[in-house]
Amino acid sequence: MTEAAAPQSTRLAILVPFAIVTLIWGSTWIVIRDQIGIVPPSWSVSYRFLIGGAAMFAYAAFRRERVMLDARGWAFATAVAVLQFCLNFNLVYRAEEHITSGLVAVVFALLLVPNAVLGRIFLGQQLGRQLLIGSGVAMAGVALLFAHEAQVDPNGPGEALIGVAITMAGVLAASVANILQGTQTAKRYPMISTLAVAMLIGAVIDAAVAWTLTGPPVIELRAGYLLGLVYLGVVASAIAFTLYFGVLRIIGTAKAAYSSVIVPVIAMLLSTLFEGYRWSPLAAAGAALAMGGLVIALRASRPAR
Repeated sequence: MTEAAAPQSTRLAILVPFAIVTLIWGSTWIVIRDQIGIVPPSWSVSYRFLIGGAAMFAYAAFRRERVMLDARGWAFATAVAVLQFCLNFNLVYRAEEHITSGLVAVVFALLLVPNAVLGRIFLGQQLGRQLLIGSGVAMAGVALLFAHEAQVDPNGPGEALIGVAITMAGVLAASVANILQGTQTAKRYPMISTLAVAMLIGAVIDAAVAWTLTGPPVIELRAGYLLGLVYLGVVASAIAFTLYFGVLRIIGTAKAAYSSVIVPVIAMLLSTLFEGYRWSPLAAAGAALAMGGLVIALRASRPAR
């Protein structure tokens, strides 16, 4: 089955939310790094999704979108909660205890690979030639970014291996959650209220994990930490996941994962502005290839189902 050209009328409707999600998630790495310290990672994750879930419920109420979940719907929401809002984020936060946020962001760009493979196996999404070429170009860019970040990471090879392994586990959890969002089951339920339920279930599970591993709740009253929680909960979770999963359902899991390919480039640009990051030839070449791969892949038509 060959790919059909995507309607031009949908192009802007896809690219605008895609760009917003990429910009938001490109900024989160700096914020997450600031969250690590006094508060154990699992508690920070729990607070984040408690805020995110509450914000999404408020938005659902504004839209008069009720929670309409049967037993299958609750199972779906719980699976998303465990994979996306518990395992994925707990692993990412813990990875930043071993490697730099830049290296975590670059490794997470590999989300493109399991998304494409699992989307082909479980959703029947075709991988056209243009998408494969774009993916190859982007992965070459990711390899160069990885080489650069590995060179500048101050933690040593042992810590780097641990951090990369933890990040890859998070990538796999996120990819399975992405596949779930591409199924017909996901489309049976209202997205906003279902994601709100999933986030709150995730927050409860995160809290249980945090209490088991580190003890009672810990909070840091520093303004930067609290503002960071609000940003991560409302903007990077409630808004970004709603936009991301909406795009995913239209263009497929492989193309949607390109947000993770561009995120480290955005993160490095922001680091240049706010942290004095200096670009090396490797980093510049990697960023150029990642952006080039994105343009090639997103110009491919919508994958056949």
